[in-house]
Amino acid sequence: MATSSWHVTVAGRRGRSPELRNLVDLLRFRAADQPERIAYTFLLDGEAEEAQLSYAELDRRARTLAAELVRRGYAGERALVVFEPGLDYITAFLGSLYAGVVAVPVYPPDPLRAGRTLARLQSIVQDSQARVLLSNHAVLNWAEAVFSRVPELETILALEELEPARAAEWEPPEVTSDSLAFLQYTSGSTGAPKGVMVSHGNLLHNLQQLHRLDGPRPVGVAWLPPYHDMGLIGGVLWPLYSGGQIVLMSPLSFAQRPVRWLQAISRYRAQISASPNFGYELCVRKVSEAEKSRLDLGSWSLAINGAEPVRPETLARFADAFACCGFKPSAFYPSYGLAEATLLVTGGAKHRPAVIRGFCPERLERDGLAVPRRPREGGRRIVSCGWPSRDQRVVIVDPRRCIELPQGSVGEIWVSGPSVALGYWNRPEESQAVFEAVLRDTGEGPFLRTGDLGFIYDGQLYVTGRLKDLIIIAGRNYYPQDIERTVEQCHPALKQDGGAAFAVEQDGEERLVLVHEVQRPGKVDLPSLAAAIEQHVLAEHDVRPHAVVLIAAGTLPKTSSGKTQRATCRAQFLAGTLSVLYEWRANAPCPNPNHEPTE
Repeated sequence: MATSSWHVTVAGRRGRSPELRNLVDLLRFRAADQPERIAYTFLLDGEAEEAQLSYAELDRRARTLAAELVRRGYAGERALVVFEPGLDYITAFLGSLYAGVVAVPVYPPDPLRAGRTLARLQSIVQDSQARVLLSNHAVLNWAEAVFSRVPELETILALEELEPARAAEWEPPEVTSDSLAFLQYTSGSTGAPKGVMVSHGNLLHNLQQLHRLDGPRPVGVAWLPPYHDMGLIGGVLWPLYSGGQIVLMSPLSFAQRPVRWLQAISRYRAQISASPNFGYELCVRKVSEAEKSRLDLGSWSLAINGAEPVRPETLARFADAFACCGFKPSAFYPSYGLAEATLLVTGGAKHRPAVIRGFCPERLERDGLAVPRRPREGGRRIVSCGWPSRDQRVVIVDPRRCIELPQGSVGEIWVSGPSVALGYWNRPEESQAVFEAVLRDTGEGPFLRTGDLGFIYDGQLYVTGRLKDLIIIAGRNYYPQDIERTVEQCHPALKQDGGAAFAVEQDGEERLVLVHEVQRPGKVDLPSLAAAIEQHVLAEHDVRPHAVVLIAAGTLPKTSSGKTQRATCRAQFLAGTLSVLYEWRANAPCPNPNHEPTE
């Protein structure tokens, strides 16, 4: 298993820090170097009402919680960190680290969906062997009944019940760069959630790579869920390394009014902010011309796009839509990363336009080779995710033979370097298979097997899909996200990012199934819509769907971070449990007899 020893020094107002071995050292340095500097601002309503934490106050709160955890005998244990997004969450996460406790951040359970959220919560508690739950009254008032059904949790501790005087009792824990910092439970897009073991050294190295992208004392804005790698490391922890300020809001505040994200960037003159591709797309669709007239995005110099496929059309649409607000296309920073590598693996060139190339789709699908095409020749346009971060290595490997492939060949993306996590918690066999891969022809390793497909061209990484999601029909490779994109462009009633393409076996052959959400189905001729989808996919990809299933909006299986769960959708299709509005199959149409038109 990969080791993670990593020490850093960082710049402060009074010079450089001593050697830092962990995140506790890092926050302690910031609290001493710039105690009154505002580290975190949380927009309570997503707009003007704000709460703030300085570095000194955050250090004091973290010491208070840590002293209480140690007093109760939880040093070295795992603690479930369950809060709505906000400053209490940050306090609890860092306070756990101050106690030498392994933090386990999770979404608050939803009592209205207790069956689903309770099962996930119980699974994480049992897997992590967490004994204590950290929360606050705001969550406990409506979710304590759910927590009471998890008997493994012997203590529920609310931050409001802590005695501030305990901060003086705190003593630094015996934590090194190799010590486990937290368990990042994967969102489960391809299987049951697993706890990725992220060490202090992993975090310090990845934060150092992120710091290369910012300037002195940067200001950032983040709306991403703080329970996952992009929101936690790229949002909550980044300012600790850079000595900057981050302005946070709830993902719900963003979803309700996407313009709030851009308003915060404009108001605080932020230079850095990140989003998956769908966030940029949502702004294009939802932000009005009147709202644009009040935005100034000229300060935004690093617009990170990651966590899901980066679409060239989205980059163009966003740049065109917000050019009037001062947004510069050169701010886009397409990137690639994953929780198993802490966060960032590759990224583009700062302050330069994103690299987008056209490749021959037939050669990609038939031969797995990236053959470039000139712009006038068309082809499949793919956004480059840039180069590996410093001290990291990325290779493209034949996933069956485990040998490195030449440039331009599509294969599995393997990664090595100090950011690669320690493995999966309590899963030694899976950890060995995923985190300790070795190239059979050279013996090089260990590498992390990402499960993602891509190729390297001109030294840059291009991601094409997920290995397990790859659809193979009649010897040709089809990437589901490409087909899903074709489907959603067929009609305005088809929800953006609301579809899943996958294969099922029929008569001994793999067949294509398309599932997609429909908005306001009562105003759409569903049989005609299904027929249009079938014809568009056949014309665009030269493959005829076996089934087209139109489902109710909001019912497509997705992870808590918004990624489509294609495997779950496939299982529901086979079990007949999708919320079907209309279903077409190659043999005959099969409308849902229970469907009644609605507004």
